[in-house]
Amino acid sequence: MPTLNTPTSKPTADANQLRALRRLAQNSSAKLVGKGGESVAIPASVRTLLAEIARNMEAGKAVSVVAEHHELTTQRAANILGVSRPFLVRLLEDGKLAFHMVGSHRRVYLSDLLEYKAERDRVRHEAVKRLAREDVEAGTYDTVILPEGAQDE
Repeated sequence: MPTLNTPTSKPTADANQLRALRRLAQNSSAKLVGKGGESVAIPASVRTLLAEIARNMEAGKAVSVVAEHHELTTQRAANILGVSRPFLVRLLEDGKLAFHMVGSHRRVYLSDLLEYKAERDRVRHEAVKRLAREDVEAGTYDTVILPEGAQDE
């Protein structure tokens, strides 16, 4: 049985149910009905989360739900960022990402990691936009520049 921290992915037979769940969660109010017929309205914030979970699972992505202050090992944090563990440790030691010690082990809060990742991604996108804008202004955006010694075919 999956836990909140265990990634869960879509069994192929669930595709239609996931699509229906996502549409229902996105487009209307919904309620949860128990075995005995008791029901409770699902709050909008939970419906939004359900829609996002269903959307990702429909796309074949594994999904985990973790508490905001969930602690991550350096290896798990590195995996989330898509970097090596030594690179992540350098980020921590350089003060670029907050961490705390649990005994002799470094731990990173998920919320801090996601904040760092969002800022890193924002800076990267701005750099790409700036480079594209500079190429357009220079008239070289759609020009192929071959390295010296390469032949144009």
